[in-house]
This record gives sequence, C-alpha cells and structure tokens, in this order.
Amino acid sequence: MRTRIKELRSELNLTQKDLADKVGVRRETIVFLEKGKYNPSLKLAYDIAQVFGSNIEDVFFFDD
Repeated sequence: MRTRIKELRSELNLTQKDLADKVGVRRETIVFLEKGKYNPSLKLAYDIAQVFGSNIEDVFFFDD
C-alpha cells in the first residue's frame, strides 16, 4: 500500500503528531502508514481523508 499522507500533511503544515491527534491514533501509527507498513481500518482511512478534505482513493493506493 502507498499513501500520500506525508505530502498532504506538508501541504497543511501538519506534523505527524497533529494528524494523529486529529484522528485519534498514536504518532507511531502515522509513521507506519507513511512507510506503507500498516494497512488502516476503513474508519481510520476515512478519518484521515476527511482531515485532508479528500476521498480515501486520493490518499491511499492499494497495490494488487
């Protein structure tokens, strides 16, 4: 899985901690998501997309 989380965070000047606080997870979860080492739940993916004002498909790319 690939994500645009880091890029989108930069555009909004959000730290990993800021994003984590907004979606109710630990900063380490955001780190793992950005590295593609963690697949989020549908709710978490939705919550993150909402912070960026995007659709899930615009933030997360699930490889076949």
